[in-house]
Amino acid sequence: MLANNPIVLTVRGLAKIYGPGCPQCFVRTGPAYESNICPLCGTIVACHDISFDLAQGEILGIVGESGSGKSTLVRCLYFDEEASSGESYLAVYQGGRVNLLQETSQHKRHVRNHLMGMVYQNPLLGIKPHFTAGGNVAEKLLTADIYNFQAIRERAANLLARTEVPIARMDDFPAHFSGGMQQRVQIAKALANNPPLLFLDEITTGLDVSVQAKVLDLVKEIQRELGIAMVAVSHDLGVIRMLSDRTAVMKNGRMVEIGLTDQILEDPQHQYTQLLVHSML
Repeated sequence: MLANNPIVLTVRGLAKIYGPGCPQCFVRTGPAYESNICPLCGTIVACHDISFDLAQGEILGIVGESGSGKSTLVRCLYFDEEASSGESYLAVYQGGRVNLLQETSQHKRHVRNHLMGMVYQNPLLGIKPHFTAGGNVAEKLLTADIYNFQAIRERAANLLARTEVPIARMDDFPAHFSGGMQQRVQIAKALANNPPLLFLDEITTGLDVSVQAKVLDLVKEIQRELGIAMVAVSHDLGVIRMLSDRTAVMKNGRMVEIGLTDQILEDPQHQYTQLLVHSML
């Protein structure tokens, strides 16, 4: 955690299950059982007992294999999915005293539109293909209650330039862009409302290696300049190494280890983390 920086996000005991649930769901699943499927009732324990703090300007990387629960965690925090239980507090919302996961849909929508941003693995989940690049940024600004046309146009142009999308292509549609360009439009849109918190879900998957590097450099530059706190999900420890200050490792729906990224890479404690690190060498 960045020394002396205030805490932006606090998460305690977050869980998400798919299925009816039973008393054995959390007892007989997890890394020790090499499964997140309850043997009694068949419920999928996507994530359980997830807790962490995120400081201002910090990037927390969450790494794990497919099915570890890392993307489900982020979708719950961004309200794409409803958490089964747990607590999430955002310092800039109600003084950090209100559990966001228990708020009404209307309040969640307000938080999502005004105080959060999300960049998805598939750019077309975050941007609309029938809106222009500038129109996509404008949509986010409108949901954040900014209605002045000139202000919207200027903000969109500035953000697209900032994310290396040529201004001359501001009125082009995403379908005419490469995958890397679509991803940059999505990042510009996610930043439109000046969010204190940004979620990144597998943002380099499917991109060419050279494009991946440019997108990661862009994220780091934005983090340094704007001081946005970020949660970055990836199955690739190399991506996490480039991006994150701290890293959390997930397996079978549980967080098995969390610490400074350098410490995780140089002296992993959990057996699964050791396997991840050794596979990267």
